[in-house]
Amino acid sequence: MILEAIKFIFYSVLIVLISKYILVVYLRKLAENLNLSAKTSGNIAGTATSVPELLTITTSSIRGLTGASIFNILSSNIINLIQYLATIVLNKNTSKLKNHAIKIDMVLVGFTIIIPIIFLRLKIEMDIFTVPLFVICYALFSYLNNSVHKIYLNFEEDTKQNINQKTNKLKTLRYIAILVLTAFILYFIGNLLGNTLEKLCYLFNVPEFIVGIILGFITSIPELITFFESQKYNKKLENEMIGVIEATNNLLTSNIMNLFVIQTIGILLVKQ
Repeated sequence: MILEAIKFIFYSVLIVLISKYILVVYLRKLAENLNLSAKTSGNIAGTATSVPELLTITTSSIRGLTGASIFNILSSNIINLIQYLATIVLNKNTSKLKNHAIKIDMVLVGFTIIIPIIFLRLKIEMDIFTVPLFVICYALFSYLNNSVHKIYLNFEEDTKQNINQKTNKLKTLRYIAILVLTAFILYFIGNLLGNTLEKLCYLFNVPEFIVGIILGFITSIPELITFFESQKYNKKLENEMIGVIEATNNLLTSNIMNLFVIQTIGILLVKQ
């Protein structure tokens, strides 16, 4: 059991390190090279930092560990929120939370935590019948996020961090190539992690909810990194609001990806 536990920690940390030092870094470089807005950069970062959850949940779902996946989602979303608020406080950006768009985004984040809690409390099974609900919720949350930003953050959304920077096509292709290669590496490590999860749960009787909570802590580390990075980076540019917009969209995108998209993928894999 000790060997399998070591493997579990090693593979999990490896996924986080690759996400931190390669995936997130090159996604930011790609966003900057394409001169994207803060909201779009946050959405990209949120999607990128959900890759560890995608790997752990799909591998656990394939092996029938659905209990681990739902606790992974719930713990990840809660930890993401705590980390986000901590970085807001540490960067002294609490006043920026008064913006109406940010407030609505935070309400949506709250629902990404409440929904899985309701499923667990009422012992509702996440099966193929919940997939349409999750698809609708994802579309609704995305629509609300886009709408409130257009209404309340129009000026900030039109502000570019690199307004005079021209897109370098060669760099764009290089960044995309690195990201594709990184995805393949993460997929390979994810399979190894899945084998270890299966052994821990079935051979050593480790409860699925414990595995899921541990995974939630591990897979939330990339979000913490990007929350700090976005606010620190934009603080140097003397535009703290842009950093908060990016961090908030990172949080919301990551949470709705975890709950509505990645969990749906896990459900569909189980039914195959």
